[in-house]
Amino acid sequence: MGNIFSIELSLDTIITCCWNCATGQASYICNLENNLHTLKNEVEELKAIRSDLMSKVRIAEDEQQLKRLDQVDLWLSRAETLINDADQLIVQSPQHVEKLCMGGCCSSHPRSTHKFGKQIARILQEVKDQKQKRDFSDVASKPPLPSATERPSEPTVGLEFNFNKVWSCLQKEQVGIIGIYGLGGVGKTTLLNQINNKFHDTTHDYHVIWAVASQDRPIERVQDQIAKRIGLSNEGWKSIEEKAEDIFQVLCKKKFALLLDDLWERFDLTRAGVTVPTQENGSKVIFTTRSRDVCCQMQPNMDIRVECLPPEKALKLFEEKVGSETLQMHPDIRKLAKAVAEECAGLPLALITIGRAMASKKSPQEWEYAIEVLRQSTASVLPGVGKEMYPKLKFSYDCLPDEMFRSCFLYCSLYPEDYYIKKDKLVACWIGEGLLDEHTNLSSARNQGHFIIGSLIDACLLEKRPNNDFLKMHDVIRDMALWIAGESENERFFVKSGVRLKEQPKAKKWEEVTRMSLMDNQIENLTEILECPNLQTLFLGRNDLKVIMNDFFISLPMLRVLDLSDNRHLEELPVGIAKLVSLEHLDLSFTRIRKLPVELKTLAKLKYLNLEWTRDLELIPQQLISRFSKLQVLKMVGCGCGCLLVLEEMEHLKYLNVLTLSFRSA
Repeated sequence: MGNIFSIELSLDTIITCCWNCATGQASYICNLENNLHTLKNEVEELKAIRSDLMSKVRIAEDEQQLKRLDQVDLWLSRAETLINDADQLIVQSPQHVEKLCMGGCCSSHPRSTHKFGKQIARILQEVKDQKQKRDFSDVASKPPLPSATERPSEPTVGLEFNFNKVWSCLQKEQVGIIGIYGLGGVGKTTLLNQINNKFHDTTHDYHVIWAVASQDRPIERVQDQIAKRIGLSNEGWKSIEEKAEDIFQVLCKKKFALLLDDLWERFDLTRAGVTVPTQENGSKVIFTTRSRDVCCQMQPNMDIRVECLPPEKALKLFEEKVGSETLQMHPDIRKLAKAVAEECAGLPLALITIGRAMASKKSPQEWEYAIEVLRQSTASVLPGVGKEMYPKLKFSYDCLPDEMFRSCFLYCSLYPEDYYIKKDKLVACWIGEGLLDEHTNLSSARNQGHFIIGSLIDACLLEKRPNNDFLKMHDVIRDMALWIAGESENERFFVKSGVRLKEQPKAKKWEEVTRMSLMDNQIENLTEILECPNLQTLFLGRNDLKVIMNDFFISLPMLRVLDLSDNRHLEELPVGIAKLVSLEHLDLSFTRIRKLPVELKTLAKLKYLNLEWTRDLELIPQQLISRFSKLQVLKMVGCGCGCLLVLEEMEHLKYLNVLTLSFRSA
């Protein structure tokens, strides 16, 4: 026989359990209307919270370029689901409420109403819980930096071998530093660009950093570029050492590949804060330089010389730049093009520049003349390129339409290497020097200036920047331009811009100089008379000028353009500036001058005056501005005083075409 079990329960216990069960289930029906009302209010509040949070997220993403936090994204997603579910239940609620009876405590369809009431109670609690999780101290953070940033590139010719060699070296653990050297314009930067984009297109664990090191303050410039790439703020930095410490603290924890372009001297990686590559850390440094000596000083594990292109590849590159239309214009042109390409000696920069210059030459006679000129040019010994490159590159200069274009081109070499030249300021200087045609109005002259800039860019003699307001002169082309100016009988340049001068330089033949640039140096005092009777342009901007002696300008009767901008310590102009009777262009922007000397009234030919951001300027003598009767451009945004005065004197400025002002609110 099987076992018999018995359970004894009191009647009170049974009744209590049944009552609790019944009342618990019944509560979903009895509380349905109240829960529905509460749910509607809670959902509206949740929607408002979601809307406010989304506004914060949009500001962070669109204006601050941040990435929303995962927990915020999860909260928003969950809130969206709850709102949708709640809205659906609320839409369905009338049919269930209609079934209620006996004051809402019973239903004509108790089973379905009970089920619906249970859903309402559940979603109500979940909505309340979601609201409680809404507090976020931050809604977004900086997004992780991409491992490599793609750089603009064009199809290349003849770099495949060197590219494969460099990429193969990068795979070797024992190779940490790779040096790429060769002639200026031979394609080193293009090769480095290909390496960067290969990193971008492949899977790897390197953090790739691109930086350009120029002759002027290479460590500081590279540090700034590295800092930007790894997400460091440079605010508060005062010295190279402080920058280096911050950079090192980041790079020592990363496996990086530093692509360092255009070294002119040994670059001290340690001083810059760059972790020296080892087999243990796996990092890499790839640099380019024109100097084999610099390459050796960097002690690379592998050095690669980029050679000029062999004849067949050089011809291919040259013909690509000339274009098939020109090559097919006459049966002899293709043979003549081969001869011109041979004169370029395989140098890509020369092939590209001269190829584009010849693209519009449709007759054999023009091509024969080109060959003759290239073969007869006299070579000159110059650093990095010797006797071969400049005479060939000069052909692009010779092919410019006329002397006006050539003078405007040479003028660009007054700016420092790697300097971003603002187009409008450059054209204003051209106008001030009288390089452009005579025009009836300023607008026409400026249009011509921008047309010339476009032509020089098209001829590959200037480079446009991503920001279309600026341009840049390649350092090789700049050297060539200075060489041309040095050889010219009509053009005599004295250019020492961006070379860290601390004192006024001395020269033996000042009387021959027509243009001088001492900008972007550290000169504090100008205490010797400048004996330059033929000088027409003088750039002294971006220095540390404090004192200019009164007689400094006394022997500059032909000076037409004077730039003193960005001298942040210059508080006073010498009275002797009144001797510049030929002056047409005066730029005093971003200086700390306190007053304009009344003697400036003698500058009767002045057409351009820039006083922008001279915040300390307290005094402009009355009737001074009105004495500049030929003034066409007056810039005073951020000027400390004088705006109302200018408006009062404008009736005397009948040629004024451009006026910029700013007013302070009372």
